Amino acid sequence: MRPILTAAAMRAAEQAAVDGGTSVEVLMERAGAALAEAAYRFAGPKPVLILCGPGNNGGDGLVAARHLAERGVEVRVASLDGARGELLSPNTQSAPVLIDALFGTGLKRGLHEALVQQLFRLHEAARTSIACDLPSGVASDSGADLSAVPPFDMTVTFGALKPAHRLLPAMGKCGRVVLADIRIAADGEWHEIGRPELPPLAPEGHKYDRGLVHALAGTMPGAIALAATAAAHSGVGYVRVSTSRPIEGMPDAVVQVDTAEVNDPRIGCLLVGPGMGDIPQLLTLALTSRAPKVIDADGITLLGDPERLRGQDAIITPHSGEFERLFGRLNGSKADQALEAARRSGAVVVYKGPDTLVASPDGRLGFAPPAPAWLATAGTGDVLAGIIAAMRARGLEAFEAASAGVWLHGRAAEAAGPHIIADDLAAAIPSVL
Repeated sequence: MRPILTAAAMRAAEQAAVDGGTSVEVLMERAGAALAEAAYRFAGPKPVLILCGPGNNGGDGLVAARHLAERGVEVRVASLDGARGELLSPNTQSAPVLIDALFGTGLKRGLHEALVQQLFRLHEAARTSIACDLPSGVASDSGADLSAVPPFDMTVTFGALKPAHRLLPAMGKCGRVVLADIRIAADGEWHEIGRPELPPLAPEGHKYDRGLVHALAGTMPGAIALAATAAAHSGVGYVRVSTSRPIEGMPDAVVQVDTAEVNDPRIGCLLVGPGMGDIPQLLTLALTSRAPKVIDADGITLLGDPERLRGQDAIITPHSGEFERLFGRLNGSKADQALEAARRSGAVVVYKGPDTLVASPDGRLGFAPPAPAWLATAGTGDVLAGIIAAMRARGLEAFEAASAGVWLHGRAAEAAGPHIIADDLAAAIPSVL
């Protein structure tokens, strides 16, 4: 799991390195060399124009220019004051490769309109565009656009990822994100979600040892069928659905029962919400269970008050509308909001979207790696709930189960390919596992 640092945390990590005997110049040399290496590998030996700002970002750009020139690349540098190379102006000529080293994590306000125009002009003329640390105009901690920002093909960052690399709208402007090791200690509670470590199967184990997911069906059986199918494909030993009438379309391995045995001690995770409809009694029943639980969709809407989750071993999976209905309009970035929601509810919160976050009440925060845009189709959220329930039933703790589910969900979408429907996504889970 790759660390993610806010601007303040990044400054502290760099200062700690300096206090430990590594000079700012050495850190800049490492960053600039890494930028040059990544640019050369990505774009080849084409002529390069590097736009350098007045701070450390510009310094990284100058180091990169030297390293590229040493490799025989034709390099030009344009700066805001002309002290570093030529003066950046309307007369600055474009190049096939553009490297934006104007402003990085320290940016507090948007770029002047004239500079934005020059950046866009040179960006549009380039065949390949690369950002140093962050595209200029992006707020590092929130991912907001402080001014208009063009989309880059690649962003090279140093020491740790920044929140903006994994939060919209900035995430969509960064392109491929490359993390360079400049040998600083990047520690903290925030990280990019990585490949999970799943519990091994015991040779002497039986189906209940592998985990039992029990799901509660409501008025729209298709949704719970998707969730249960996804759980069954995710490595648990047993999936059971309480339903008053048979549900078509589920694998034969999913057992349908006409009783709600929510306090069966063998239940590894209870799943409620997908397709539940307006049946608050189902949610109330689920909340009486001592089993760990995943609450999704209608279950989140019917909660009404996050305090109802206190004392529950719960994971909730809201999209933005459900999140606001349950928690209201919270201040701060999406990261701030997710953590506040986890603190208020005592639950692990999977704040869904193209920039999904997993927040724990203890302050841990996982940022999902990029997932395919074709996940935006009906039913994929039900599949996610089923995967997370399976991970919890298999013995992972709540935060780890939610993180594993998010990672597997994205990779299953990649494996299934474009133009999928949710059934295809569930069917792709075994190949990812």
